[in-house]
This record gives sequence, C-alpha cells and structure tokens, in this order.
Amino acid sequence: MSDVLDLSAVTVRRGTSVLLDSVSFAVAAGERWVVLGPNGAGKSTLLSVAAGRLFPTSGTVGILGETLGRVDVFELRPRIGLASTALAGAVPGHERVSDVVVTAAYGVTGRWREAYDPDDEARAADLLALLGVAHLAGRAFGTLSDGERKRTQIARALMTDPELLLLDEPAGGLDLGGREDLLRRLTALAADPDAPTPVMVTHHVEEIPVGTTHALLLRGGQVVAAGPAPQTLTSAHLSDTFGLALEVTARAGRYAARAL
Repeated sequence: MSDVLDLSAVTVRRGTSVLLDSVSFAVAAGERWVVLGPNGAGKSTLLSVAAGRLFPTSGTVGILGETLGRVDVFELRPRIGLASTALAGAVPGHERVSDVVVTAAYGVTGRWREAYDPDDEARAADLLALLGVAHLAGRAFGTLSDGERKRTQIARALMTDPELLLLDEPAGGLDLGGREDLLRRLTALAADPDAPTPVMVTHHVEEIPVGTTHALLLRGGQVVAAGPAPQTLTSAHLSDTFGLALEVTARAGRYAARAL
C-alpha cells in the first residue's frame, strides 16, 4: 500500500449516476499530484474520498497507511488538510479570518468556547502571512473576494500540520496576477521537504504549479491516464480527456494548452 494514498477500483454511485467508475491510483510521499478533467469528470468526488469524507460504493481506499472503513475518520481527518468550495460554504460569513484558520485545530468552522494557546494563534498568523493575506486577519470571511477566501482556506488546511494536502481548484476565479502569485506560493510550499504531500484539482493546465511530478486525468468518472507529469500531460491525453483536439506545450515547468 502507498504511504499517502492508495485507491483501488473505487466506484461511487448516487442513484443511477456513477460519479467514479473503478478508479485506481496511488500517491507516494514526495510526489506532487494534479488531477485534471472537464466538469462532471469526478474530480471533486475523488478528493472527497481521498479526504475520508465520502465512502465509496465499492473498492478500497488507503489513506496515510489506514484503510477507510477500518479507522476512526475523526482521528484521521486532522492529518489531512482540505481546501474546497464546499468547506468554505460551511464557514459563517461573520467569522474573522484569523478564527477561520485557528479553528481548524479543533476541526470546527466557527469559533465558540474553544481555548487556543498563543502558539495556535501565532501559527495561524504565520500561515496567513505565508499565503499573503496577513492583512485580512481581522476581516469577516464573508467580505472577502473569491481569491482571498481561497488563500484563507489553504492557510486553514495547513493549520494542523497535515501529512496530506488536498486542494480543490485553488486558483479558480482568480485574476491573472492573483493566480500567478498563488502558484508561486504553492510552488515554494511544495519545495519544502517538510510540507505535506499535495494533490490539487484543476480544470486548466495553466494552473499547474511548477514542480508538479504526477498527473491524473479523469473523464466521465474514469481514468484516462495517470503517471509522471511529462508523460501524462500530453496533447493526445489531454485531447482524449476534454474531447477536443488540443496542443499542449511545456516551458520551464509550466504548461499551456490551446485548441487546434
């Protein structure tokens, strides 16, 4: 079993819909993965399974050496950092940004009567600074832009010093400057040997950070291709994934795609 993620023949059904269809892939420590595919490909469903927040209909899910269904997920989840739109929707709009981050220590999305020591508060402040949003610490979460919310979510995901970091479209909705700044910060984070193993979902190859080592391509809930990034992020594989003739280019670790 892989030491980070090991999904074997994972299928997720909802009624008559098959969201994931016998998906298998493994993530080892030191690897940095990106998951790409069109809308409805099953990317967010896959991330929910990898986070231990969604049990598959069939198949085996190994997460950080534990098997989903044979482990207390409430003990497992603090070892996993998750940033997603669904999680952001659970945060009260009036919650201060600093509290959005620090409450991850207790696994809650709204500060109430929990006690946090100065080290917790200092770590939350450091993480907001790492993501470039320290100046927003006193703001209400509901007043932030999409980009500011995404950075706050990533800081929250890192709060518990996780072993696995799952990011669902972290650059989605950002303008060009915001996207490039965030990708620079994610690249630096991934280069840190003590950083958690990242798995990032995106629709666009332009949003893949430098240093990404592996890619998983999904279409219709099935795997199109998976493996080392240079061999997976090809024109042929991306064309099959998106159902469109594409030309994919790579330069200095960044990818771009255009329709032929």
